[in-house]
Amino acid sequence: MTPSIAQDLFSEPTIQVKEVQKAFDEKTHETYKYNHYLPVYDNTTVFPPTEPFDFTDKGTLAEKSKPHLFQTNDPDVSIAKLTPRVGTEIKGLQLSKLNDAQKNELALLIAERGVVIFRGQDFKDIGAQKQKEFGEYFGKLHVHPVGAHVQDHIEFHNIYLGPDNQYRAQRRSTRLTTTGYHSDVSYEHQTPAITILTLLSLPSNGGDTAWASQVVAYERLSEPIQKLLEGLRAEHSGFPQAEGATRDGKHVRRAPVISKHPVVRVHPATGQKALFVNPGFTKRVEGLKEEESDALLKLLFNHISNGQDFQVRIKWDEGTVALWDNRVTAHTAISDYDFENPEEGLRHGFRITTLGERPVGVNGLETVW
Repeated sequence: MTPSIAQDLFSEPTIQVKEVQKAFDEKTHETYKYNHYLPVYDNTTVFPPTEPFDFTDKGTLAEKSKPHLFQTNDPDVSIAKLTPRVGTEIKGLQLSKLNDAQKNELALLIAERGVVIFRGQDFKDIGAQKQKEFGEYFGKLHVHPVGAHVQDHIEFHNIYLGPDNQYRAQRRSTRLTTTGYHSDVSYEHQTPAITILTLLSLPSNGGDTAWASQVVAYERLSEPIQKLLEGLRAEHSGFPQAEGATRDGKHVRRAPVISKHPVVRVHPATGQKALFVNPGFTKRVEGLKEEESDALLKLLFNHISNGQDFQVRIKWDEGTVALWDNRVTAHTAISDYDFENPEEGLRHGFRITTLGERPVGVNGLETVW
């Protein structure tokens, strides 16, 4: 079989993916309302290496006071902080109805608060094309190099864990916890900006998501450690993910890459400094000896994972959509329910991830590769 070659890395392939491997039991989901969003793997599409592109953060276009988002004069709209430094919850506004000025202000709010949770949304029912268009407003859509996707919509990274597909849990079956803080595919040369996640099916309880503020994590460090980190880059690698996928019989759509990102990056819309390392993809600190790098990363990873006073944990319900900024947060799913039990239900959704700028740190320190 001749692989189909995608001409644009961040949009649907020129040759539509026709042959896919289904990663679910069809009979089990015959009556499932969202069975057209169930996970599949294409085994033919090959993407070329990434190419640099221009990016303008929509938050830089927003009015700082966010009048279009905050002053709607609608008594049904409520906007509340979930914790003092990270997480905001919005009720009464539909993502699908936001105008451009509101979207710009939302991008700024996400940058400032790390994650914004919308309740009571119709987003999962507006159709794939409108969902894609909403994501594209904020930037080019990322195509995951190895993950499951939605049929005919390869940009939709599938989130699925249930009795008929336990792959996401099996990858962490040798560890004491299923949690694993990360910033989405941070090994990319131009890393993800905003991610949009909606769940289509929920377990009866459990399956929350948690986020940690990398801005506060940076602020909590002592000044000498801050100054040390501001002059360093760290290696983020896609090789372990690709090698694991190959080992598990999954197709790798694009050759893995390594990027050396500033350990502290500066957000283009807020100017805030944030740690930019994560236990998921950061492997070593450039220029340090092995023991030094290991010790420093262990300190930072423990700091991020254990900092409950700069974390927020979200319980999903019908109609919840989460939007977060990967440049200033790390996040983890919490697979604490009995996903082997059909009566518990399944955790199923899809993630739309937009790509942002080439990371820039303090004093103009840039990503290299």
